[in-house]
Amino acid sequence: MTSSFRERIKNEILVCDGAMGTMLYAKGIYINRCFDELNLSNPKIVKDIHQEYIDAGADIIETNTFGANRFKLIPHGLEDKIYEINYWGALLAKEIAGYKNFVAGSMGPLGRPIEPIGNIPRQDARAAFTEQAEALVNGGIDIFILETFNDINQLECAIEAVQSVSVLPIIAQVSFSDEAKTIFGVTATQVVTRLDNLHVDVIGVNCSTGPQPILDEIEQMAALTKTRLSAMPNAGMPKLVDGRLIYLASPEYFAEYAKRFIQTGVSIVGGCCGTTPEHIRAIKAAVKALRPTRLIDKVKTIEAHETPTTVTREAVIKSEFNRKIKEGQFVTSIEINPPRSPNSEKVIESCLHIKGNHVDLVNIPDGPRASARMSPLALATLIESQSGLETILHYTCRDRNILGMQSDLMGAHALGLRNILIVTGDPPKLGDYPTATAVFNVDSIGLLRIASNLNNGMDLAGNPIESATSFYLGAGANPGAINRVEEFDRLKQKIEAGAEYILTQPIFESSLFDQFMDFITQFNVPVLAGIMPLASYRNAEFLHNEVPGMVIPLEIRNRLEAARTSDDARKIGIEIAQEMLLHTKPTVQGIYLMPPFGRYNAAIEVFSILAGRGAP
Repeated sequence: MTSSFRERIKNEILVCDGAMGTMLYAKGIYINRCFDELNLSNPKIVKDIHQEYIDAGADIIETNTFGANRFKLIPHGLEDKIYEINYWGALLAKEIAGYKNFVAGSMGPLGRPIEPIGNIPRQDARAAFTEQAEALVNGGIDIFILETFNDINQLECAIEAVQSVSVLPIIAQVSFSDEAKTIFGVTATQVVTRLDNLHVDVIGVNCSTGPQPILDEIEQMAALTKTRLSAMPNAGMPKLVDGRLIYLASPEYFAEYAKRFIQTGVSIVGGCCGTTPEHIRAIKAAVKALRPTRLIDKVKTIEAHETPTTVTREAVIKSEFNRKIKEGQFVTSIEINPPRSPNSEKVIESCLHIKGNHVDLVNIPDGPRASARMSPLALATLIESQSGLETILHYTCRDRNILGMQSDLMGAHALGLRNILIVTGDPPKLGDYPTATAVFNVDSIGLLRIASNLNNGMDLAGNPIESATSFYLGAGANPGAINRVEEFDRLKQKIEAGAEYILTQPIFESSLFDQFMDFITQFNVPVLAGIMPLASYRNAEFLHNEVPGMVIPLEIRNRLEAARTSDDARKIGIEIAQEMLLHTKPTVQGIYLMPPFGRYNAAIEVFSILAGRGAP
């Protein structure tokens, strides 16, 4: 298991369990009890908690031995039980973990300061840690986890003690105050420097005040070390309610920060004080959603008769749209919003009209601006079957959990839909139902990985599916994003996650678009430029001031403001759109138009300029 652990943290995100003390307290064990001694007097309650964490998805469970050192056991009169408490703590965890999960021998600080601050000599501290470590090794642990140390000197003693009796992997974790320093003034930078010299396997932060401060500290560490990192925060700061300490950070909040930890480079995520199996279950779901590409490798190791053949992105033509892009044709598309009713007749009529004007396909947003409309999946099916026009189905992460998303994607494939644009989705507060609950189990990057897994014949849990899907997967990008560094980084992640083409947000500034294209050229991924023919000055002002991520340059707004009539404004809007079309056409593989207010004739009029330019 030692080599397995060291190999797995190179390639996987592992989930550690949550609080033992919190769970014991919840089960009625008084806080003045020695929790570690329960390994001897009440082993069943300890094993039950281990099992709950494994059932929640923990890859690593910690022994109930955090305080089982000489200096902490003496006040309880248990100094003669040091070996038994640690040995049985390891055995109990190992009995539950078996060979599928790792057991981490938990060792915490001595509870008293060592020299030069305290009066405990370093050799006595090392001796106390050594006797605890020996018992844990004999009990069969797989790794050591040294946690909640706020004195780096004491942590170094613990590491030296462990390394003197074992070659097992070591996770070394520090606890910081709300000022991003230990209580002795040591910073995250200093912690990394000192622990790197001791050659531990994982450096991390645990306990502290909650997920947000730990993220700041982890970001500092990630910039300084190549050693693997771990993050195991408290469930926020505790609040005293009716005589009981209650931790207020929800599992959903924890899952959100788990994603951020992982994106920062953390290899092990878990919980500390106040966390429960529900928090760990939420973390596990976040890990699965963000890292499903790890499972693709497993497809290749399964015997051919056990799973469908894995294909690469380039191996097959997945749709007519995909074929046209492969052949170098210039593709045109118009965005069609689903109706706010179950009546699709007008939409189908519009699609027949669009098809008659030599537009290649339509793309269908998924609840644009968080509005309640007909299912885009249903509408795409109706359009393709009744008009013969190909569709790009937008699919968001907002309204469905990862189970529902996988079900929808498999259903879309069964219905013959092949072009999927994966987007995160607008939050409900932007739309008609601001109190609606958003799901966001994953963002667009995570959902791209899920869809790529399905294309490789695997579901999110790593189970082979009978037939692989063959989606042509796309992603969105905003050339005019305020934080362009973040936008470009996320675009790179989307492409790595499986995006095979990019649709941009509406483009109004040619210079920003040119910078975007300079960046994306390195990936050799087709781009469809988004263009919106503005309807009026009022339309431009609304988009500029009230729609997140939309920036309409002042020069364009001034041109529209100068229009004397609504018809003049419409013509100016089309002229601006045609100017941008001609500017973008030489560097992109297609254009998609987003006509406001369902004015599809305006989009067709914009495309008409292509006829005189020798467009395919």
